Amino acid sequence: MTRDPIEAAAALLASRPDLAERQARDLIARLPGDPRPQLIFASALRRTGKAAAALPLLTELSRRFPRAARTRYELGLCLALVGRAAQGLAQLGDAVRLDPQMPEAWNALAETAFALGDAATETAARAVLARMACADPQVGRAAEMVVRGDHASAEPLLRRHLLAQPDDADACRLLAACYVAVRAFDNAETLLRHALAITCATEPLADVIRFDLACALFARQQAEKALVELAPLLGAAPRNPAYRNLKAGCLALLGDDVGAEALHAELAAEFPGNPRIAINHGHALRTAGARDEAIATYRRALALRPQTGEAWWSLANLKVSTLTAGDEAQMRDVLRGPLADVDRMHLEYALGRRREEAGDPGQAFAHYAAGAAIVRHSLDTRPDYEAEANAAAALFTPAFFKERADWGVMDEAPIFVVGLPRSGSTLIEQILASHPAIEGTMELPYIPSIAGQAAQADGGLAGASPTQVRAWGEEYLSQVRLHRRLGRARFIDKMPNNFRHIGLIRLILPRARIVDVRRHPMAACFSAFKQLFAEGQAFSYDLNDLARYYRHYLAIIRHFDRVAPGAVYSVRYEDVVEDTETQVRALLDAVGVPFEPACLRFFENDRAVRTVSSEQVRQPIYRSGLDHWRAFAPFLEPLAAGLGGALEDWRT
Repeated sequence: MTRDPIEAAAALLASRPDLAERQARDLIARLPGDPRPQLIFASALRRTGKAAAALPLLTELSRRFPRAARTRYELGLCLALVGRAAQGLAQLGDAVRLDPQMPEAWNALAETAFALGDAATETAARAVLARMACADPQVGRAAEMVVRGDHASAEPLLRRHLLAQPDDADACRLLAACYVAVRAFDNAETLLRHALAITCATEPLADVIRFDLACALFARQQAEKALVELAPLLGAAPRNPAYRNLKAGCLALLGDDVGAEALHAELAAEFPGNPRIAINHGHALRTAGARDEAIATYRRALALRPQTGEAWWSLANLKVSTLTAGDEAQMRDVLRGPLADVDRMHLEYALGRRREEAGDPGQAFAHYAAGAAIVRHSLDTRPDYEAEANAAAALFTPAFFKERADWGVMDEAPIFVVGLPRSGSTLIEQILASHPAIEGTMELPYIPSIAGQAAQADGGLAGASPTQVRAWGEEYLSQVRLHRRLGRARFIDKMPNNFRHIGLIRLILPRARIVDVRRHPMAACFSAFKQLFAEGQAFSYDLNDLARYYRHYLAIIRHFDRVAPGAVYSVRYEDVVEDTETQVRALLDAVGVPFEPACLRFFENDRAVRTVSSEQVRQPIYRSGLDHWRAFAPFLEPLAAGLGGALEDWRT
């Protein structure tokens, strides 16, 4: 049976577009009134790198046949390829409206929207693609919800489905995404590894699952494991922007700031119209200390999309009075329009910082409170800090430590800097990291991870054997090894909330030094309240919660002062500001290293700093911020009332 010549030419497009072009040209000569050979010819031109040549033909075809979805699709692709992406996006939008069942058009719409930084259109297109990719309609409905961020609605649908079909890999992957959204990482990883095991390695779904697994591992800050999963994906698709972006994030977590910045710069050059990519590049530049370049990059993101709240907050969060009166006017104008909650939240904090710098505490506090309310609305947990402190007091007794004195790893390398965020821990880290024997790393996630393992073990920490305790210590030191790039004898782990795990640290690493950085409770708590953190610190968005958390912190530190005197060295931020040299000498002595004059000139240290205080620790110490909170005292009465006695006895 002779094949239709038009069908034969169309079949060649994917594998031999050059041959399809020749055959289509012949067909046009033979069938001048038939639009099909003309569309094949235009598609072949696009596929052979001649999109500009295809445009006149496609424009005429779309005029003659305005309801032809395939023509709109080809026209959209060609417009994007010749640098007219916005016009291309409009044509692709028309294509999917004319034929909603064309996945290649939805995919092109998503990719073009990504390049333009149109997150709403990209999300909508990817949601439709997710639904179309699922054979089961209920799973498809849940997939669309997951992509749109409605995990709470998707989870019960997926649970019911998996009860009946536990080996549905798509449903497993989607339920894992719901678990990641609520930080139930163990459940997510179990589901994703099961989905991988039941999926043929050659199926496209296998790559999707593996990428989801890499993202889940990154979200739980297991960057090394995430890179293992990413490796085969990058091997097969080295230019995939999502893969490269995740790799950059992993490199940053592992302390490879040069590699991370290079990848972000590469992506920013490749996708100059995407503000999200510009912001990521700005963050990488800020970490490296390239402040002016970071500012320019954030402003480039705003030029692309003024509603990008994170770019405004990133400028404000540099804490060097970057925002101008003109910026404030523009932010207020943007805030009056329709905005996603995440953009509104960032803008409220940015305006709060701007008004604070302008000397207007009333308006500043109102904006901070409005931003905090948006964050707080998304939080559904309120930990019982009193129960946690009571449990620690009951478990970690002098007898507990005496019986286990030689169980852990006797390594003196770790120095843990703990306390509340925004209490001066970055300053102390920078001082210590300016010593030639001490390396600064970052806020490492490994102690909380081991604490989670211990909590799930039979009998918890109380029931752990000497072998298990030592294994946890060795696991921590092994994980940290990647971050110790300078080969120095000591290193700093600056995860502030590790004060909640002092007992675990003392057990698995008995010779580690622990430095508690303490600040006046009103100053510390207000500084945390007005800070929008990248993640975690759920206690910081409510004044009453902040008071409870500060009292909890004091209770934990004081307990260990009683049961293990000398185990924790406390330094007061205010004392460091008032008498820097005396305090630095005492600090260095406490961590077991000799005095080094470079520690007094910590602001000359050009190491990468990843915390929100990165710009402040690149300046000499100044005392102007010590009592800054007092201008906001009328608005902080709930905090003062909640702190109670801690207001008077916080130093002891």
